[in-house]
Amino acid sequence: QVQLVESGGGSVQAGGSLRLSCAASGYMYSRSSMGWFRHSPGKEREGVAAIYIPGRSTSIAASVKGRFTISQDNAKNTVYLQMNSLKPEDTARYYCAARLGGSWSPLRAEEYIYWGQGTQVTVSS
Repeated sequence: QVQLVESGGGSVQAGGSLRLSCAASGYMYSRSSMGWFRHSPGKEREGVAAIYIPGRSTSIAASVKGRFTISQDNAKNTVYLQMNSLKPEDTARYYCAARLGGSWSPLRAEEYIYWGQGTQVTVSS
């Protein structure tokens, strides 16, 4: 059974930092791509960051480039999203997603078949 379990969300003031974690199990993590997406009411779901596990190559959305980084810990089957210099517009529910193999469009939600339940991030001004 595939499981993606996110953690690390919370409330923070603008300029602060949070680190989200996504622990994966039940599929071939080592041959997968994993991504972070966010969704807030009234906005479209947005791909924030993605990583191709075998090659460690990453993709970062322009809206968060220079502030967010994605990384992996293969010993723990876990992917992290480090979020720095948070802004109120980063407020959203953040979801972890996974797919087997690579993707030409790693920030497109349609590329992913496994999804976690999400974790809420709230940034106050």
